[in-house]
Amino acid sequence: MIKTPLLDLNKSQLIDYLTDLDQPRFRARQLWNWLYQRHVDDFEAMTNLPKSLRAQLAQQADLSLLTPIDTLKSSDGFTLKTLFAFPDGAQIEAVLMRYARRRTLCISTQVGCAMGCPFCATGQMGFRRNLSAGDIVSQVLYYARQLAPRGERVSNIVFMGMGEPLANYAATWEAIRRLNDPEGFGLGARLMTISTVGLVPAIRQMMKEPQQVGLAVSLHAPTDTLRDALVPVNRRYPLKMLMQTCRDYIETTHRRVTFEYALMDQVNDSDQQADELAALLKGMLCHVNLIPLNPTPNSPYGGSPVERVYAFQKRLQAAAIPTTLRIRRGVDIQAGCGQLQVKHNAQRHQM
Repeated sequence: MIKTPLLDLNKSQLIDYLTDLDQPRFRARQLWNWLYQRHVDDFEAMTNLPKSLRAQLAQQADLSLLTPIDTLKSSDGFTLKTLFAFPDGAQIEAVLMRYARRRTLCISTQVGCAMGCPFCATGQMGFRRNLSAGDIVSQVLYYARQLAPRGERVSNIVFMGMGEPLANYAATWEAIRRLNDPEGFGLGARLMTISTVGLVPAIRQMMKEPQQVGLAVSLHAPTDTLRDALVPVNRRYPLKMLMQTCRDYIETTHRRVTFEYALMDQVNDSDQQADELAALLKGMLCHVNLIPLNPTPNSPYGGSPVERVYAFQKRLQAAAIPTTLRIRRGVDIQAGCGQLQVKHNAQRHQM
């Protein structure tokens, strides 16, 4: 018997599902609360549901869409990375990063990625399939359960794991609605950020959404020639088009755009390239996150040395471009998206 995955149902669909089981509508609200506010993954723990309903749900419905198969913890204890598997054999990764005041999750939206960025482990895998809204939310609920015994809760979510969120727009946004729902997970929209390589039509669609989710654009290069090589989708949506879209986004939403820039040794980290980046972003309501590249297996790209990183940051700041150097979390556990899966599968094939 194929069980119904409850996390793949939105609130209206959950009401319909329980109505078909001859249950009153308020049972759906109770079940929604157990799933998204109490993060329960066991029907028996849902004590305000009748025993008969709990037994029926256990037979017919499923609360778990993914199974953790490998977990690594960084030596400093601040980063926890988990490799999950789905019943169809697909695998994804998600990361919990602990900061002084924040507990940030980096979650995935696709199995693999079709964007083909050569410095990214996920990009080297190719694309397998989109995640459902339930698949996406399941990652958050898993870590919420991990944090609860410590008296902690998820404070921020970044859609920066495996896959391109805006290439899986409908499922990503459905997940956001549930995570933002005051009767659901209840996380403020401004505490969530979507990272994209720059899918212009989807960014324009995002402008119209009521949830004020942050936008981060993976830029990585200040010129079309270099970006064509590092971020192949640039050939479809070149920098002039992307930058105009970002300006329109800022004007429409009155929210700043974050630009992610992974610094790669002798590739995009020169003084000239810092000046070109500053000129590209001049006058925009934006912020640049500089990220020394996490090394990935089978990639010719390495992270910039620390002195080059600081020199690049200094030139941007001198040009009045707001800039933050992102602390690299979990380098010792290969926290860059896709790296744990590559390692896990390589070890399995050696057995």
